[in-house]
Amino acid sequence: MISAVLLSATIIALFGMRTTVWAAGLTAQLDRQSVALGETVTLSLAFEGVAPQSTPNLPVLPGLNVVGTSRSSQFSFVNGAQSSTTTFNYTLAPTKVGEIAIPAMQVQVGGQTLASQPLRLTVVAPSAAAANAQTNLAFLKLVVPKNEFYLGEPFVLEMHLYFHDAQDVHMPQLTAEGFSTGQSAQPAQTSPTVGGVGYNLIIFKTVVIPAKAGDINLGPASCQLALRIPIGNTRQRDPFDPFSFFGARVQLRQTTLNSEAVPLRVLPLPSENVPPIFNGAVGQFQLSVNAGPTNLGVGDPITVKVTLGGRGTLDRLTLPEQPDWRDFKTYPPTSSVESTDPLNLTGSKTFEQVVIPENHEIKTLPAFQFSYFDPNQRRYNTLTKPAIPLNIRPSAASAVPVLNLTNTAAPAPPPEADDIVHIKPRLGSGRTTTLLAQQSWFLSLQAVPVLIWLGLFALRKRREQLANNPRLRRQREAVQKAHASLRDLRLQAENQNSDEFFATLFHLLQEQLGARLDLPAPSITEAIIEERLRGGALSEGPLTALHELFQACNQARYAPVHSRQELSALIPKTESLLRDLEKLDA
Repeated sequence: MISAVLLSATIIALFGMRTTVWAAGLTAQLDRQSVALGETVTLSLAFEGVAPQSTPNLPVLPGLNVVGTSRSSQFSFVNGAQSSTTTFNYTLAPTKVGEIAIPAMQVQVGGQTLASQPLRLTVVAPSAAAANAQTNLAFLKLVVPKNEFYLGEPFVLEMHLYFHDAQDVHMPQLTAEGFSTGQSAQPAQTSPTVGGVGYNLIIFKTVVIPAKAGDINLGPASCQLALRIPIGNTRQRDPFDPFSFFGARVQLRQTTLNSEAVPLRVLPLPSENVPPIFNGAVGQFQLSVNAGPTNLGVGDPITVKVTLGGRGTLDRLTLPEQPDWRDFKTYPPTSSVESTDPLNLTGSKTFEQVVIPENHEIKTLPAFQFSYFDPNQRRYNTLTKPAIPLNIRPSAASAVPVLNLTNTAAPAPPPEADDIVHIKPRLGSGRTTTLLAQQSWFLSLQAVPVLIWLGLFALRKRREQLANNPRLRRQREAVQKAHASLRDLRLQAENQNSDEFFATLFHLLQEQLGARLDLPAPSITEAIIEERLRGGALSEGPLTALHELFQACNQARYAPVHSRQELSALIPKTESLLRDLEKLDA
């Protein structure tokens, strides 16, 4: 009975709930802003709150051909708020290289006109890998918005990874001599067509800042992944074949992809008309300044709040020296950054600086100035905010004392101390109490915060060392992978899975040797071992054991059946070899 009452109350509450419907809107979006000639890009028109009856017709887009359309819908009802989105996807194929402007689009829906924002698409020349797309299982290329930058001008580098079928994809490693790198964004994934062939595309974005002028190559970049390559078809799935699925057998091939380097020209900043207060800021900025309090005394602090907003390397911005503030004592500012994009290139940086007026004759806080170089306009700009009026009063400490010249008599001497000691009203014990600051346990306790701080400081330095040393970080990760692989070897030996056992053992040896020799794991072969380890780097005993394990892995391809005892006998030899490799100094 109680359950029925609760169910009825719930139904009444749901039907009595007020339903909120989102206002209609139209949003246009490209799945990427840069594309190579011969590839396709997807333009999405998302209608919120309304749904057109038919696919809207796009205006004429010079340089773009529409090669396909699709439609999808989404509906949600959360906390009484109802929302629906209908998305039309247009597959576009560029026909020329350069900047293509996609104008704002207006669509009549339900008696109202909805408008989208304009977009821009950068079309670059195809790379050699893209030109041979029909024969490539995977390739990597670098995409930059232009080929000429100024020193210190930040830009977004896109690393495009194309592949048909892959797993264990690592983030590309970029060679950037003469450049510094900044924030990276989460990778995005799409499915374009290149040369008539469909690909999976992962786009990695990172901020790059030129640090040296001249003609410099950016890149190449390298990426490690495992390609899934079909090696045959079967009508039924083999349950004992780990590489068989849905009737097809595939082979995992560890591959390292290398992109082509991109030639760039980095221009030095102009040496003419450089503002005196320019301190290296490059980008486009706006300035706002306020200060308070404005009614105060000499020696009282004023907090000046300066906000720089726009596009540039916000985390590297600093306040320039203000030569007109010579009558103020200034303190180092504090700062905070609020970014509006994942790469921290757009947003604002706020500085708070304390200044103290040194005399009561100051009437204003002088105008604040900030200079920067705009790479789009190719010139220096100076932003100025007007002076702020101040009312400064003389402080009591700065008042001039008044001398009494009529009375020159010496001041009266202080009264002599009374030498009669007060008698205790009550008798008490003669035991004295030791002060807390004199007790040993209290003094020892004061060292605890210092020890905690030193421990945290050492932990932070250790993390910074790992972050700045990818080689050491890779060796530590290899040790962790080794422990996990040894557990897998014991389990596979117990289950007598010889194929998986030797595959795991082979990859384990490659990972450990690659980490110690600072080489890609797939490149480790017996020839590399002879070249790098023979002659003292590794003693003869471990070197012989290493060759025996490699030969066992090679022989397992032709004689895959091994007993449980044979597999288990290889595990102690592997553990001993791993201990010797951990002592190896690359």
